[in-house]
Amino acid sequence: MSLDWWTLGIQAINVVILVWLLARFFWRPVAAVIAQRREAAQTMMSEAARARDAAAAALADIERTRAGFQQEREAILAAARQEAEAARTASLQANAREIAAIQAEAQERAVQDRDTAEKAWSDRAGRLAVDIAGRLAARLNGPAVTDTFLNWLTHEIRLLPERERQAITANGTELEAVSAVPLGTAELERCRSEIAKAFGGAAQIVFKTDPALIAGLELHGPRIAVSNSWRADLARILTDVARDHRG
Repeated sequence: MSLDWWTLGIQAINVVILVWLLARFFWRPVAAVIAQRREAAQTMMSEAARARDAAAAALADIERTRAGFQQEREAILAAARQEAEAARTASLQANAREIAAIQAEAQERAVQDRDTAEKAWSDRAGRLAVDIAGRLAARLNGPAVTDTFLNWLTHEIRLLPERERQAITANGTELEAVSAVPLGTAELERCRSEIAKAFGGAAQIVFKTDPALIAGLELHGPRIAVSNSWRADLARILTDVARDHRG
């Protein structure tokens, strides 16, 4: 078998021409189209990546904004809780102070009421004791009691300085002797005489009666006042009882 070199050469030339034609009019446009499509695909992918990045950034901003909202919400809630707790604490403290003030006032009022009641009972008891003593003392009126009070009266007068005694009876000054019961003639004279002796001379004396004295003999004048009676003694006792209670 022999080869036809002319035919083989022509076919080779045809193949070369076909390859050139394909490369010239087919592969280059196809490659250009493929390159354009590839470039377009790359552009789309880049844009998609940028859009994805933008979306991710926007999502991150949204998350940060949401986190900021959450933090702000928590801060508002915490401030509200603190304010409410402070208000509750202040209210409790105010209530406690008010309750303490009410209790202190009630305690003070109770103490005052107790002291008032005790003072009232003490005063009543003192007055009752004085009244009983006065009633008992009233039964003792008589010459012996008059003599006793006369001795006490003249003793008080003698205790005064002589100059003062003379001044009391000078220029005929009238003195008033008060007894709880009317005195007999003998008692009147004896009282006048003893009182004059106590002053060291004459004395103008007028006798009066005051049943409120209970028993006793008092002397009153412009410059002298001798409370020498059961009434005066019982009044002093009642004053002492009231003073002891207050002390």
